[in-house]
Amino acid sequence: MATSATTAAPAPSTTAKPLTIRNYLGYAAGDFANNLTFSMAGMFLILYYTNVVGIGAAVVGTMFLVVRFFDGITDLLAGRFVDTRRPGRLGKFRPLILIFALPLLLSSMAIYSAKQFFPDISGTAAVVYMYVTYILMGSVFYTLVNIPYGSMAPSMTQVPTERGKLATFRMYGAMTGLLFLAFLVGPQLRGIADDPQVLQQRLFTITASFVVIGALLYGFLIWSTREQVARSPEPVSMKQSFATLRKNRPLLLLSGSAVLYLSGMTALTTLGSYIAIYVQQDAQFIAWNILAQVGALLVVGPLVPSIVRTVGKKTGYVALALITVAGAAVLAFAPLSTAPWWGLVAFFIMGLGINGVNTFMWALEADTVEFGEWKTGARTEGTTYAVFSFTRKMGQALGGFIGGIALTIAGFSAARASGGEAQDAGVGDNIQLWAGGLVALFSILAALVMYFYPLTDALYKKIVQEIADRRIAKEAASRGF
Repeated sequence: MATSATTAAPAPSTTAKPLTIRNYLGYAAGDFANNLTFSMAGMFLILYYTNVVGIGAAVVGTMFLVVRFFDGITDLLAGRFVDTRRPGRLGKFRPLILIFALPLLLSSMAIYSAKQFFPDISGTAAVVYMYVTYILMGSVFYTLVNIPYGSMAPSMTQVPTERGKLATFRMYGAMTGLLFLAFLVGPQLRGIADDPQVLQQRLFTITASFVVIGALLYGFLIWSTREQVARSPEPVSMKQSFATLRKNRPLLLLSGSAVLYLSGMTALTTLGSYIAIYVQQDAQFIAWNILAQVGALLVVGPLVPSIVRTVGKKTGYVALALITVAGAAVLAFAPLSTAPWWGLVAFFIMGLGINGVNTFMWALEADTVEFGEWKTGARTEGTTYAVFSFTRKMGQALGGFIGGIALTIAGFSAARASGGEAQDAGVGDNIQLWAGGLVALFSILAALVMYFYPLTDALYKKIVQEIADRRIAKEAASRGF
């Protein structure tokens, strides 16, 4: 790994400047770019391997489970690596994004190139190709971009409303990326889901174009953000990292809730293309369903700072998780096959919950950095974010696995799909019930765990003040005052 940014540099100023719209937009661009790879895989990888390569849905779901657990391990290693770095001219986090962004984008393109590069690939060889390319993309390069990206947020501001707004813009970037995928990729699948050759060529062309688009977005992120929260220039030891984690109960509970919530959300993402094609019976609904979710973000996103000021992050998180349950009920029981527009209603209501909960997740994770520093005296953005990312990956691993298994139980046949044949009657109805039920179940469990979260906004303000007082006292003592 490169060490060009390890030259010592002055720590950020203790007087942080208010974040500007350029800072917010730059940070949003980072998650837009991330979604060109990670969410692209979540939305279309299983469809690609079932309908183009002919691998069974349960096999692909198992790959999600196995590889994303491996992702979690590489997340922890990357987080520890980030915490050992000294800030350089570009800070502590941006140099890693600069180095690994292009390999990430290229490896994402390779995922959808099995039949492009090896037209006769099948069986064991196809499964090996799927595992190798997905590990390179998700476990190696995505980790080395996303861990620094996520770790950067606590270093940009400690103001609660700014953190809420920063998390909201991250969600704007993520959902804009999803919308971009839906309206670029979704229409390209219309009428060709059962034509493997055409589907292969279109996905290859699209992901090749993402290499250029993603590089521009990551460049804007690096240019428009800055790290300014005061910190010691010395790297954090392994002992300090683990001490911070052991004593960080808010992080552990937030992570547990995230595992559950994201299991349901990833199962929904995994089944999303199948809902549009086999339940609503039109691939164009891939785009419209995601547009409904993005529309929900435009409603709930601006409300996040107000929710923080009035009821706090914890209560907002729990309430929005329960709103997700209401949307899941509509998804499960509405007559989508005869009135497909009900899907838009379901995805909009779920979108209110999903976008709100994810926004609060990022804001709450940033708060746990200060809690850990308050308990131990060591500031470990990298390790803290890596642990949270690890648990998110576990949720995504379980969700991808559960989604693949649910698809199999629902009766979906990859052999029929890759052979251009129709599915058996009733498969669409089964997919619809499984998708809604899984989202509702995991949302309820996530809300129950979050009920015990101890870090209130009032306690957070006290913690930030005590950390600042300690730093002033330490500086005074070092000068002999």
